[in-house]
Amino acid sequence: MGLIFIEATATNKNKQKDINMLVDSGASYSLLRNTVWQDLGLNPLREMEFVLGNGTRINRKVSECFLKLESINSEGHSPVILGEKGDDENLLGAVTLQIFGLVLDPLNRIIKPMRAMLV
Repeated sequence: MGLIFIEATATNKNKQKDINMLVDSGASYSLLRNTVWQDLGLNPLREMEFVLGNGTRINRKVSECFLKLESINSEGHSPVILGEKGDDENLLGAVTLQIFGLVLDPLNRIIKPMRAMLV
């Protein structure tokens, strides 16, 4: 299975930045690299603990911004982890996909609308 990237625009107030995001359905929250969120002027709203794939626990600051996913014409507000030095990729995580009503199809390497259930 290959990597899936998507072009996006991140916006905060009157500042916006075009970014490339790695789609990571195994990540709960989306992550913006430190240069991106600092350029946008995002401020931390809270701090959360996250567990990495190897079991390591880390604390990261979380904010919120407006994201527009260009190729699938989807947009909205989403929580984002404020990346630190060493966080090399912007990530598009499962929470953002769910907020936007989307799902990753890993076999066809596409993002598509989810089949939402109202029960």
